[in-house]
Amino acid sequence: MDGTSVVDESARVRPAGPMAGYAAWYTGYRQAGLAPGRHRGLPSPFLTLIFTLDDPLTVSVHPEPGRGPAQYDALVGGLHTAPAVITHPGRQSGVQVGLDPLAARALLGVPAGELAGLDLPAEALLGPVAAEVRERMLAAADWPGRFAVLDDVLPRAAGPRGAPPPEVRETWRLLRASRGRVPVSALAAEVGWSERHLAARFRTETGLSPKAAARVVRFDRARRLAAAGGGRLADLAAACGYFDQAHLAREFRALAGVAPSVWRAEEFRNVQAAPVPVGAV
Repeated sequence: MDGTSVVDESARVRPAGPMAGYAAWYTGYRQAGLAPGRHRGLPSPFLTLIFTLDDPLTVSVHPEPGRGPAQYDALVGGLHTAPAVITHPGRQSGVQVGLDPLAARALLGVPAGELAGLDLPAEALLGPVAAEVRERMLAAADWPGRFAVLDDVLPRAAGPRGAPPPEVRETWRLLRASRGRVPVSALAAEVGWSERHLAARFRTETGLSPKAAARVVRFDRARRLAAAGGGRLADLAAACGYFDQAHLAREFRALAGVAPSVWRAEEFRNVQAAPVPVGAV
């Protein structure tokens, strides 16, 4: 590739086989020949697992305050309510996995609550499986081949390490199915726990309280609709359960760090920001 060539690739699929029980989607991305830039890793209902293909991933601002920049060949990130800022020198490539937080015990060996707001080297949780995934993906010829590596190798990391309580699973299901619109009092009544007990157990398994998780689920839908060209902010606000456009704008600034219009402008060319299909949540 010469110095003026531009590469801009992305692909997204749903996992196959056992991984369908652990992850919602895989996204492959490769960009090169662009101006140096940055990407905001926004709060979402999924844990983040990224395997790079070329350059390391540089996280310049972490959701966890007080940490300096860090580089990763492979990364695991927990649920969070503040953006991560990823910088690149005009090129970036990798495969990102959207992991179900309730699968963290089985696949990563710890409940997602222990990962809240953190990003860690993937090998710290997956052990040698992380290096094998990356090595085999580097040898693969195309995106289907790289996704097949995930389907084949990642399930080996899974084990019988306990499971979240059924009440937590049901709370998470209701939050996702309602797109974050069920009040915590109704969730607690549905599963038969007090609000305080539900909040504590839910936070242990996911890293967020039910109220914070509902907020993230609503925001994730709003930003995906915005990325897909979902029309006026007032219409997005109504569709996603916000009081009004001002409420949506405040949530964007709180969770993304910028106004919706700024985020759209920054991320328009970023393949990592490609929206998960709206029906996926």
